[in-house]
Amino acid sequence: MATTFIPDKVQRVRQSSGDRMFASDDNAIMKQIHAIHVPDGRDFDVKPLLRIVENILIRTTSSTTLTPALPGIPLGSTQAQLDALEDKTLQDGSSNMIDLLAHTINKISCEISCKCTSGGEAHATAVAVFNILSSYSWDAKVVLALAAFATTYGEFWLVALLYPTNPLAKSVAILKQLPDILEHTDALKPKFEALSSLIKVMVDVAKCIVQFKELPPQYITPDTPEMVTAIAHIPTAVYWTIRSIVACASQIASLIGMSHEYIASTMDAWELSGLAHKVSNMYGHLQSQLNLCQQHINDKKHIEAYMMLVRLFEIPHSDNMKIIRVLIYAKDDQPPLFDGLSKRKVSLDILRRKNVLLFISELEVPNEELFILDQMFQESRQDPTRPESQYEVVWMPVVDRSTPWTEEKNRQFEALKAMMPWYSVDHPSSIDLAVIKYIKEMWGFNKKPLLVVLDPQGRVVNNNAIHMMWIWGSVAFPFTSLREEGLWKGETWRMELLADTIDPIIHNWISEGRYICLFGGEDMEWIRKFCTLAKAVARAAGIRLEMLYVGKSNPREKIQKINAIISTDNLGHILPDLHLVWFFWVRLESMWYSKMQHGKTVENDPIMQEIVSMLSFDGSDQGWVVFSKGSGEMTKAKGENIVRCLSDYDVWKNNVLSKGFLGALNDYLREIHTPHHCNRLILPGTTGSIPERVVCAECGRPMEKFVMYRCCRD
Repeated sequence: MATTFIPDKVQRVRQSSGDRMFASDDNAIMKQIHAIHVPDGRDFDVKPLLRIVENILIRTTSSTTLTPALPGIPLGSTQAQLDALEDKTLQDGSSNMIDLLAHTINKISCEISCKCTSGGEAHATAVAVFNILSSYSWDAKVVLALAAFATTYGEFWLVALLYPTNPLAKSVAILKQLPDILEHTDALKPKFEALSSLIKVMVDVAKCIVQFKELPPQYITPDTPEMVTAIAHIPTAVYWTIRSIVACASQIASLIGMSHEYIASTMDAWELSGLAHKVSNMYGHLQSQLNLCQQHINDKKHIEAYMMLVRLFEIPHSDNMKIIRVLIYAKDDQPPLFDGLSKRKVSLDILRRKNVLLFISELEVPNEELFILDQMFQESRQDPTRPESQYEVVWMPVVDRSTPWTEEKNRQFEALKAMMPWYSVDHPSSIDLAVIKYIKEMWGFNKKPLLVVLDPQGRVVNNNAIHMMWIWGSVAFPFTSLREEGLWKGETWRMELLADTIDPIIHNWISEGRYICLFGGEDMEWIRKFCTLAKAVARAAGIRLEMLYVGKSNPREKIQKINAIISTDNLGHILPDLHLVWFFWVRLESMWYSKMQHGKTVENDPIMQEIVSMLSFDGSDQGWVVFSKGSGEMTKAKGENIVRCLSDYDVWKNNVLSKGFLGALNDYLREIHTPHHCNRLILPGTTGSIPERVVCAECGRPMEKFVMYRCCRD
């Protein structure tokens, strides 16, 4: 009877349990294993075979594919994933390879079965398997051993699955005494759970080792530090995986013919769990090393792609499409652009042989910039036939790939994309990491938006035309450095340059030859005093004076409150939107940057001197004014000086008739001017390179350089 063999089976399990595999000397073991590793140079692609093995083991360890009475731990695969795996297995054309390896697989299976049923010691059995596999590579060893186990394990569960309905399976099951197992599944649950966990990690290790074999040699070599470490660890992982295969096979063999008393025992589960823990740790180390290798490969690929991009921009092209297609990658032949006007996806061909302005930014674009750029774009589209309207804008969002792409980020991206009337990249993933590196290193992108200009042949004619756009709008077309230089040659310091594009009302005042006064600052007491004096002096002098408040850069709630008071008390005009206040100051910053790019300084350029004076006004704590008459002469003053000058109007009023109002005003300002001053020039750190030397616009001495961090909250 079968029960007479129970003591032998129990003894075999106890011998295996007392094997002390965790206390054994791994170095001595691996020395023995390396001695019988004599690969003959044959290279097998074992990945198709591993798919078959994985398909068998997933289905046999998943309780969803077996009778509900059989316990098991699902390996985390849905039915759809299982079907997909099976489709891959059927399509990979592995039959020829299996024909070559079937004999070896069968030989290993017989060796393991024979040793397990005759009470063989686990290490000795593993060594016997390594002897059979001595001529194979490490990845082939582990996959072939798993395949041998999968045939035995698959047959075992196939009989168990068909036992209730198939007469042939029922007869085989009776011979193997499977009914006893099926009737006591609850008692065997710990063993099956441990078995399933170990099988899962064995498959994980095999897949990981095969992935090492598939790493592209052109990007990583065996002497790469990451690979050196992995190569040293793989043989040990292969040994303990095969050792685990032997343990699993022993457990299956020990089930056949067991009595109810022994079935109830859970003495074997700890051994399987211990092995699972050991092999799982090895898998964790291997996976970490694989990640490092893949990172090394990705870095190499990114450098290669980056250098290709550098070379691509250095050679001439007949049109811009080769450049555009590299900058914006079309995935799966899907149109990669989104048309902000028609709200539909379009292909890159729509940009062929056109001037293209790449609007590059992060997902957080200042509302002011978007507002002004939108106005300029819409204005350029009112008459598409004009030469200065012959360009397209494409938004290229630069996102941090080191952090996950969340639903919140996607909502932010979609909301921003919907606000833009021009073309946008349909998804940030269409911009390769090498392109992002190029944008940052070659075009100097650093958080603040850029407007990179490509001509119809794809040549970069301006690394950042946003300053030209802010100063002149579409008139700056085609946005080249030569065009920028030409525009400056035609400019003088006049009200049109300073503020004409800010509000249409200024253009009307200029054309009518009125006296115009721009004033700023945040001191409401000074503003009220100045406005009252200025109006009184204008009446006394008999001039038409229009006063416009332009606040300060980075306008906030305080400027909005001042606007409300000025408007309510009829002290002067205000800009109807804070975006326009921001635009007034950002244009001045853009003028400074543009002039600096062309080598202009306070010492050699009168317009630069006036620009720096205006920026110094904004950096001070007091008010300031700029007066002009139409498009003619201009004069400026700090808050204290202009209040004193206007208060002393009776002193200089007699000069108005001979010198004109501005001439007389300017003369008296010079009279009361003192050499004492403390001017602050605050330059935004993201407008470009900051010069080492800047001189004071008032006295010509070099200014001290400080670093300031500002957070403005009302």
